[in-house]
Amino acid sequence: MDLETLRDGDFAKLGEALTGWKGVVDKLKTMEDAARDDLKAKADKANWAGENATITKEFVTKTVGEFSDAHTQATTIHNILKDTRDELVGYKEELDQALERGRKKNITVVPTGGGGFTVTMLIHPDRAAEGTEVADHSQQDVDHLRDDVQRILGRATESDSSAARVLKTIADQAEVGFSGAKYGDRDAAVDAVEKAEAAAKLIKEKGDEMSPAEFRKLNSTLDSYKNDPLFQEQFARTLGPKGTLEFWADLTDVSSPNDLARTQRDQLGDFQKNLSLTLAGATQSDSPAMRQWENDMVKSAGEQYQTHGSRVYGYQLMSNLMRVGDYDDGFLNKYGDSLVETEKKMKLPGNYWQGLGSPVPKMNFMDGDDFGRDPMTGFMTALSNSPDASTEFFNSKDPQDNAEWVLKERTSFDDTPLADGPNPALEATGKAMFAAVSGVSDPDAPGAEFAAHTPQQTDAMKRSLEYLAATGNDFPSELRDDMARAMGNHGETVHKAMSDPLGSHGLPADQLMEVSKQISRNKDTYMLLGEQMNHAMRADILTETAHPEDSLTKAGRTVGFLEEARYQATNDEKDGDITDASWKKAWTYHLVGGVLTPLGGGVIGDPLQRGVDAITTAVLQDETNEINDKATADHQNTYQRRNHQLHRLADEWYSVNSDWAEDPAHEGYSKSYGVYDTIGAAANDGNKKAEGVAGDQ
Repeated sequence: MDLETLRDGDFAKLGEALTGWKGVVDKLKTMEDAARDDLKAKADKANWAGENATITKEFVTKTVGEFSDAHTQATTIHNILKDTRDELVGYKEELDQALERGRKKNITVVPTGGGGFTVTMLIHPDRAAEGTEVADHSQQDVDHLRDDVQRILGRATESDSSAARVLKTIADQAEVGFSGAKYGDRDAAVDAVEKAEAAAKLIKEKGDEMSPAEFRKLNSTLDSYKNDPLFQEQFARTLGPKGTLEFWADLTDVSSPNDLARTQRDQLGDFQKNLSLTLAGATQSDSPAMRQWENDMVKSAGEQYQTHGSRVYGYQLMSNLMRVGDYDDGFLNKYGDSLVETEKKMKLPGNYWQGLGSPVPKMNFMDGDDFGRDPMTGFMTALSNSPDASTEFFNSKDPQDNAEWVLKERTSFDDTPLADGPNPALEATGKAMFAAVSGVSDPDAPGAEFAAHTPQQTDAMKRSLEYLAATGNDFPSELRDDMARAMGNHGETVHKAMSDPLGSHGLPADQLMEVSKQISRNKDTYMLLGEQMNHAMRADILTETAHPEDSLTKAGRTVGFLEEARYQATNDEKDGDITDASWKKAWTYHLVGGVLTPLGGGVIGDPLQRGVDAITTAVLQDETNEINDKATADHQNTYQRRNHQLHRLADEWYSVNSDWAEDPAHEGYSKSYGVYDTIGAAANDGNKKAEGVAGDQ
């Protein structure tokens, strides 16, 4: 800012703009409250069905979010403008005071063009009018006036330019719509940008050669600003995609005892988390610069990077920075499509990921056992954190069928060489698959709720069932619990398909049988699947009012179907005993969590759960609990092992439908005999149907 602009500036117009923005803030606040308390409140209470349950409700939710973002952005703009106006007015007052001090000593400043100025005398003694007394001044007075004015103009310039910079950055964050960046004043926004630039500059200039003290300070900065939108974007853009990958490649490899990977090992997991959250937040920006960053990152991930002792792929580096945070859905799918395409071209991806002629270093420090060499682990974890992206990924068939690759065809390798246990990549794939079919990141998280399935989630469920069924006895044990939860999440559809004698409810019975059989190879996941289906059966009993008898029959058929799946797993005539060691152990009472059903909350939520608990307790009393190491029972004995469960289901049904059952017009549903006979016969029918599906008739 030059001398004339500040000296002659009329900040009244800026004040008018400030008043105008205050009005915008107040109006948007009113609109935000109305949208949340009226529009969204009604949408949440509405009994949505069909497309309204997905498209319209989602539109309402997003619209309310836009009102909130609009209010936030308007508030931030108002705060920055107010802060800047107040500072500029203060600098103008300081300039006026400095000029007045100069005039008292017969000196002033005049512009010289190009933003400069010079100090000169107001009245030269030789040209002063006769009798006019001219004040004296020293060179020190001249220097002081020059320095004061320069300091004031410098601060005013910084105030003005930094405000313009952060306002533009905030506006750029949302190409369409509004930014959610919230700042109380201009200094806070400027500080975020400057801290981001300093952090990225340190990494670019020193990399893994920074001192331990510098590394700890860097980690502290990332921890403090990992959720700050301006910091996130400025950091990512300044460091750049290749700079990010090169830094992680150098940091994670060890060539000497003084490397940060050794001296700061206890900090690396925390640093990895903070860096991941920062980058994830940056991808949420809609600025053209970040869109380009994402495209460049996908391209850079396919290249190889030299560490101190080996060469690794960018996918391996970046995927380890995806384990936490909510990455942009579009970026995740571009990245995932590229990763799968690369793996398919590799033919045997495990060999490549384990090293190109030299050992690959540990690149993941958030898990002591998982080395992070398999890029699919981190990527699948990212998908599980972003369910919408996961749904899109599992449904994508272009440029290849992603679900077929990760669920059926992909070769996995041991990425936990120092410990035994489940395969991390397969564990992560199961969680991503569940997120894709349910829209839920973590079914065990507090407050996790069922949401009506979109057509895309239903498609992802069908595709996952198809490809996992095709694996047969190669079904990954790591996916048993996730698939059991997925079947429970789609419990209404699965229950209808298992209990339908004609198999006309959208999910092929043969695929359901094969997957149920594979889940049943483990006692705990068999129990999990059973409890999930208990929810579906109990919910059907509570909601079927037009033909109550149907819910009783369907419950019996589903129990029979599940028992045949258990029989196939524990006494497969074709494959022999395919169970794991869990069936050889005593079965103690426990209830598994994470059940997400469409009726899990609201009016019937408590009755539903109480009924399920009672049914599950009855299951534990059945002879199935006594299989242990004698998994050789014939079909007839198998059928007799579900009596307690069937009795409890019948009792639950009668408690809901007693008036209907005692109506003389409805014979065969008496409490003492009829309900048990009906559900038992249905269970036998379910067994017979399942035997046919399994090819045992």
